[in-house]
Amino acid sequence: MEPTAPATSANQLPPAIQQVLARFQSMGREEKMQSLVAYAKRLEPVPERFAALNRDAYTVHECQTRVDLFSELREGRMHFWADVNVRQSPTVAAFLSITMSAVNDQPPAVVLAIPPDFVSTMMAGLGLSAREVGLNALVSRLKREARAALDSGG
Repeated sequence: MEPTAPATSANQLPPAIQQVLARFQSMGREEKMQSLVAYAKRLEPVPERFAALNRDAYTVHECQTRVDLFSELREGRMHFWADVNVRQSPTVAAFLSITMSAVNDQPPAVVLAIPPDFVSTMMAGLGLSAREVGLNALVSRLKREARAALDSGG
C-alpha cells in the first residue's frame, strides 16, 4: 500500500479553506481565542423562511450544544446557516462562522474538500479537545448536505 499525501496538502485544498487553515496555524493560543470571539459575533443569522421548519430534522445531535444547520443550493453553489446560542457556545458559533465563511457561496466540491484534520488543525493548542467530536459532526453534516446537493444534480 502506497502512502497518501496529507489531507491538508496545499495543492488539493480550495483557496478559501487553505487560507483559513494557514491563518489559524500561524496564530498563538491567545490570538486564536481573540479571533474565535470576533468570528462568533459574525455568524450570519438564520433567515426567517426556516423558522417554520421542524428543527429536529436540522439538529446536529452529536454536538453537545444545540445546533441546527440549514443549507441551500442555488445556481450550483451552497450556502449554510447555523442556529446556535452564541452567548452559551461562542466556540461553536465561531467555528461555524469561520468554516461557513470559507464554504458559503462555493460549489459543493469545496465543502467536500474540507480535510479530515480540519477541526484538529483549527483547534490545536486551545485546550478544547472535548469539543472536537461535536465540531467534527458539524463538518460531517456540511459534507452530507454537499453530497446530497451533488447527488441531486447540483
